[in-house]
Amino acid sequence: MTLRDSRPPDSDNLDDWFPRDTPGAGLMTAGQRLGVVVGGSLSKGLDVKLDRDTIIEDLAVGRYVVVRGMHKRFFCMITDVMLDTTNPAIRSDPPDLSDPFLRAIYTGTAAFGIVHAAPMLSIDDQEQQPKPVKTIPSHFVPVEIATAQDVNDVFGQEDATHFNIGSPLELEETQVNLDLRRLVERSVGVFGKSGTGKSFLTRMILAGIVKNDVAVNLIFDMHNDYGWSVRDEAGAQSKGLKQLFGSKVAIFTLDDEATRRRGARADHVVTIPYEDIQPEDLAMLKTTLDLSDSMIDAAYELQKLWGRQWIAQLIEAGVEVLEPLKEELASSMASVLALKRRVQRFERFAFLTPEAFGDSAQKILEYIEQRKSVVLEFGRYGSALEAYILVANYLTRRIHEMYVKKVETALGDEGLEPPQLLITIEEAHKFLDPLIARQTVFGTIARELRKYNVTLLIVDQRPSGIDEEVMSQIGTRVTALLDNERDINAVLMGVSGAGGLREVLSRLDTRQQAIILGHAVPMPVVVRTRNYDAEFYRSITNDGSSESAPRTLPPATDRESRRIR
Repeated sequence: MTLRDSRPPDSDNLDDWFPRDTPGAGLMTAGQRLGVVVGGSLSKGLDVKLDRDTIIEDLAVGRYVVVRGMHKRFFCMITDVMLDTTNPAIRSDPPDLSDPFLRAIYTGTAAFGIVHAAPMLSIDDQEQQPKPVKTIPSHFVPVEIATAQDVNDVFGQEDATHFNIGSPLELEETQVNLDLRRLVERSVGVFGKSGTGKSFLTRMILAGIVKNDVAVNLIFDMHNDYGWSVRDEAGAQSKGLKQLFGSKVAIFTLDDEATRRRGARADHVVTIPYEDIQPEDLAMLKTTLDLSDSMIDAAYELQKLWGRQWIAQLIEAGVEVLEPLKEELASSMASVLALKRRVQRFERFAFLTPEAFGDSAQKILEYIEQRKSVVLEFGRYGSALEAYILVANYLTRRIHEMYVKKVETALGDEGLEPPQLLITIEEAHKFLDPLIARQTVFGTIARELRKYNVTLLIVDQRPSGIDEEVMSQIGTRVTALLDNERDINAVLMGVSGAGGLREVLSRLDTRQQAIILGHAVPMPVVVRTRNYDAEFYRSITNDGSSESAPRTLPPATDRESRRIR
């Protein structure tokens, strides 16, 4: 029988050739066959020829498929979707497919779809344990949509150290679980362009860490997103870490008035005396304050000349005080005067005080040693980048010094070691710029890995501005949409199969999608992140409430609101 003889009576109806109850007529389902492997390599991935019933429009980059070989299951990610033909002439002289009969002849035979699938893991039929891919399946083995069981075999179940971050694309009934212990062992990066929900994603990760008690957090909250509550883009209030976890989280603030306006009560109000600021702290502000090398040199000289009170004296010093210093300073008087004008900007920051009201870094460390996470809110100072950089660098430098001493003192006695500390900073490229990363405490922490029980969680929209050596030490990268080629290259630097992942990363949705790769997941995975809503609150706190986080707070007494003394 010829093809024309097999033509159904009512051939003008396309449904006669593609009935609606066939697999190709609807959305893809778990376990559905897509096609067969027709080529590829271990380094470049597999080429899969789609069956004629497979609708190519239903396949998107980032989706998971399983190649079932003779003895292994190969867990793969679709990284590209293509159209191909058996006859090159079809490209220059396409057939008339207005006739459904001709469409049926060409579709899936002379013209067909190809997907490129990158093997990520293999699961042996005997051992049932995911392992890195070291081989590939043979020709013509079937390729299927991954099932819930396939995903669970790879990412396991949520437990005391694994936290549900979301679900793979098109597999909402399953979940991707981060290995939190492996997450905090090395520094973590959360990247994405502005408006992609980095703060909500970061808060969700931090909530998992607090809930499972795998580390203590110190969060430099630039935009007041993590403490008590935050308003989302729809205008609704979302709970912060203090509301969710109560006494397990403390709010420190530089602006007590702003904290109260948001309905919260700070555990402590932070002040920093001028005498504690070092020239090294000013060097971090080189770009922000437009400091020249000669101004920074002058700062070191003035500190040597005047001691710890050098900034306070410089602010108050008049020309009659500075002029006689010409003979004592190697720096020019022009540099000294320019430095004076820069540091006078500090006078608008009320948290900087001429005299000490206690040791803020020591107070934070006391909370950390009690395994209480600390959120430092900046209030109205969050819009001043120089204030954020100065405070974050000063406190981190002090806390890191104390942590190093404690870890070295506890050598050989794990019971004396301080808890694992994760420090969260935003606008990370300002601290980890290639020109200064090697001299800053943040660059030191990133390079040390977990040598002294301190790691970083960096949040940034410009990963290309971060030093390459620091980026290479980031163990887990959680990345929302990026559309700048340099930023994409920075995130994927050193990642196997980066070519295919680049295509996936550039096509993420603008909200609630991210690609996670690195230390905390067994393979790169594209997830639709969980909703940060009432259901999430219940899963975090078991009942959605927190025993020491009332919805309304009584007025604080003078004793509670005073500065640290």
